[in-house]
Amino acid sequence: MSYQGYKELLVEQQGKLLVAKFNNPQKKNCINRFAYQEMTRVLTEVNDDEGVTIVVFTGVGDIFTAGNDLSQSSKSDDIDAFFKQSNATFKAMVLSFVNCRKVVIALVNGPAIGIGTTIVGLCDVAWCSETTYFYTPFTKLGLVPEGGSSYMLPLILGRSKASEVLLLNERLSAQEAYQFNFVSRIFKASELESLIWPKLREYSELPTNSLLQGKRLIKEGFVENLIQANEAECKQLLQQFQHPEFFQAIMDFASRKNKAKL
Repeated sequence: MSYQGYKELLVEQQGKLLVAKFNNPQKKNCINRFAYQEMTRVLTEVNDDEGVTIVVFTGVGDIFTAGNDLSQSSKSDDIDAFFKQSNATFKAMVLSFVNCRKVVIALVNGPAIGIGTTIVGLCDVAWCSETTYFYTPFTKLGLVPEGGSSYMLPLILGRSKASEVLLLNERLSAQEAYQFNFVSRIFKASELESLIWPKLREYSELPTNSLLQGKRLIKEGFVENLIQANEAECKQLLQQFQHPEFFQAIMDFASRKNKAKL
């Protein structure tokens, strides 16, 4: 299969690995609605590719992703329609992670903010660099947990730590992420070419049916709850988009951005 026509992601097949890189370095790899659509597309297309066993998400440069591109809403003439469409696009992207039959690995090469953190919880395996931190400033923005994180993060981190991260805006360092089982390995940037990518290519050569059936069995026990969490989160997000707290947060964000340019 030929993975062509991607603009927001750099998509490349390397043997049985499919590598998708967030590619918006001018905005710290922020993700816009077109990138969400491409994430959905790549995770859907790969299901029919018998030549791929593992999908790896990482970022261009030294950052994974700074999260959602908050400047998008200011470019819309119909803000209500924009939020409804964005919500549907986002919901489909999360479901594409849930429904992907291949093993999905997050290779977190630097800071992972907002959706950058929550999609790590959707992946089967997560490794991060020493420079990584995880940060979900949802309540600062007048929003709520997203990307299935209201279910997956308490399951992975425990309720108390997950609440610190999702509700109180506490950062999770690389070492804490390892300690709380959010990632299973911390790597040095110098190890990427010599150790990490060779190890991933080695994994991709494992017997295909065994690998994919094993994934199916592992996730079978929690998929239904994850789908329900995504449904509830997206429903609440639509309500939050109409709340004065959110509009104030967006104005504050725009003000900080304008001051930074001066």
